[in-house]
Amino acid sequence: MQRRKVWVSVGAAVFVTSQVAAPSKSLAGGLIPGRPLVLAAHGGEGGEGGEAGAAYDAKLPRNLRFFRNIQLIRGHLLVGNELVAQGRWAEALPHFLHPSEEIYPKIRDDLKTYSVAPFAAALKALAQTVKAKNQGAYRTALAGVEERLARADKGVRDKEQNWPSFVVETILEVLGSAAGEYEEAIENGRIAKPIEYQDARGFVWQADKLLGSVGPDLAAKDADAVQAAQAAFADLKQAWPSPLPPKAPVKDLSAVLAGMSKIELQIGRFR
Repeated sequence: MQRRKVWVSVGAAVFVTSQVAAPSKSLAGGLIPGRPLVLAAHGGEGGEGGEAGAAYDAKLPRNLRFFRNIQLIRGHLLVGNELVAQGRWAEALPHFLHPSEEIYPKIRDDLKTYSVAPFAAALKALAQTVKAKNQGAYRTALAGVEERLARADKGVRDKEQNWPSFVVETILEVLGSAAGEYEEAIENGRIAKPIEYQDARGFVWQADKLLGSVGPDLAAKDADAVQAAQAAFADLKQAWPSPLPPKAPVKDLSAVLAGMSKIELQIGRFR
């Protein structure tokens, strides 16, 4: 029976068949006590982490699960937009298809809860503009999708009393998704899957943007921790020097996980 690795924390992985086995040896070291940073998100096409990822998602608080998925959509669009800006429409297209194919089905039933109108058609229309390489229509379609995402943000925020702490939890979830993608991208010491590399980049950049959005609130409690987290993000980002991957990783997986551990160490205190 085949076993597939599923990330369950910054420094540990498990191998799953029909059931989850015991954790393997730490890769990054220095795990943070408490709920681990889960790295299960995009385990493969058509499902984020397969059955194990779905089981983990089912245990997440509804608001956190929904908001994380909204941020994953943003991460896809972020890196896709970087590629569009470089005129690399074909390379960008998967990042506009994945939100519709992989993530939207997971949030569709929750949209009403957050007062968000359905936007499957808007996502598909956006992907079509990328496929057609239509710059003008692309900008209009992207703005339409971003408006729905902003509505989702507001819908979640209206339900959360401690927004900065909630965003910290979301940052760690998004980083978990990034780590899972990065692990998928690397084979035999080379970046063999550019799309997964790019997904990871988009998610890390989006997680950093989330930190920036609540940075002043967190800094009012511990400015040094925020500064250290920002520095850790800057160092982590070096693993993705551009939207197009280098042949060999700038940082191996253990270094990326260690970088994420540093971020969690600093912002975990704001949970």
